[in-house]
Amino acid sequence: MRKLAAATAILIALVTSAEAAPVDGQVTKIDQAQGKITLKHGPITNLEMDAMTMVFVAADPAALKTVKVGDKVKFEADRVNGRLTVTRIEKAK
Repeated sequence: MRKLAAATAILIALVTSAEAAPVDGQVTKIDQAQGKITLKHGPITNLEMDAMTMVFVAADPAALKTVKVGDKVKFEADRVNGRLTVTRIEKAK
């Protein structure tokens, strides 16, 4: 069962990476316990979403430890199981 879950997670990451384009944003809140992050972001074209501030679920909650409130970031987001999910995030350079 664990192998199936891991394979599914990898497949989701590969599929979303191909469709999602990097977006500029800024971290406004992190909820480590819930695995959620609030981002003020530019338009997200693959989701047909205008610029706004909103909460996303983190595909990998451990990734939330790599950023802090106030950080400028580049991230990718997609719908995973019907939820708006950050599939990749890193500090902007």
